[in-house]
Amino acid sequence: MRFTLPFVMAGLAMAAVSAGAQDAGQRIVRRDAVRAGARAYQGRSGPEQTERFSRKVKVGRDARVSIDNVAGNIVVTGGSGDEVSIEAVKRTRGDRGELAKVRITVDERAGRVDVRTEGEQNRGWRGSQVSVDYTVTVPASASVDLHSVSGSMRVTGVRGSLRAETVSGNVTTTDTPKLEVAKSISGDVSLTGAAAEGDLSAASVSGSVTARGLKAHGLDLGSISGDIMLSDVTCDRLGIKSVSGSVEYAGSLVKGGRYEINSHSGSVRLTLSNPPGFELAANSFSGTIRSDFPMIIGGDRDRDRGRRRGGNNRSIRATFGDGSATVTVRTFSGEIVIAKR
Repeated sequence: MRFTLPFVMAGLAMAAVSAGAQDAGQRIVRRDAVRAGARAYQGRSGPEQTERFSRKVKVGRDARVSIDNVAGNIVVTGGSGDEVSIEAVKRTRGDRGELAKVRITVDERAGRVDVRTEGEQNRGWRGSQVSVDYTVTVPASASVDLHSVSGSMRVTGVRGSLRAETVSGNVTTTDTPKLEVAKSISGDVSLTGAAAEGDLSAASVSGSVTARGLKAHGLDLGSISGDIMLSDVTCDRLGIKSVSGSVEYAGSLVKGGRYEINSHSGSVRLTLSNPPGFELAANSFSGTIRSDFPMIIGGDRDRDRGRRRGGNNRSIRATFGDGSATVTVRTFSGEIVIAKR
């Protein structure tokens, strides 16, 4: 049983975003699996019963590894060998017989390992109170694909492509130079030392998105209810959508780059490191706009006006330096600050 996690973040209007994201969360997983995950994590009582599972699979260094879980945490680490080491613990606070009703399936194919948590045939996860925690070591250059319903994910040192998606739980990645997707419906997303050869997508419906030391061609980030905090970021294209939360971007702008931030309720702050120049289009319905950079407002070379704007001045089009990058910032309720680093 495999769970596909399509993630709807933003529509044409901010009001539609929230409803769309909630509907998407309901469509993402089968109802029985979601209820089972909730029971496994929230309905525990009595002494814990456990059962351990261990398996090693010889693969090539460029293998593909996927893990599909329903309830429980997943920890994946890139190692130096050429095998996949799977350690798992089934847990329940119900009857010990419940453990036998949940199976861990490992499918081996040439250059690929698929790990799945499955319930009894024709019974699925109805009534299950079992969670499964995975601790997996993979070859560092392996590609990894993770899916879960109820549980957090932590990935470290995976140098191949990485996709990590969960419905309820946090997603944390460290030292992942080919990260493609990191998403949670209800949980925080935290990225450190991540990069992408192409585009990278990270989002949460009910949680924050934070990233440090991030490099990618294109970044697509979003949150419905949570802050988006980025530091030491380099990208050619940036798209951020937030409904309720602050947005902070600290990093560089590249020549010809395009950076667009949309927030409904929250402040937006860009802290820039020696940008060669940019064109700014900023709008706030009920907040002030301020720039620490001396800017040319439209065709008027009155630089003082571009330095600081407030009061009724809630819309600005201006240029700094050579104007080679494009920065667009919109917020309905919150201030906009363009600061020097």
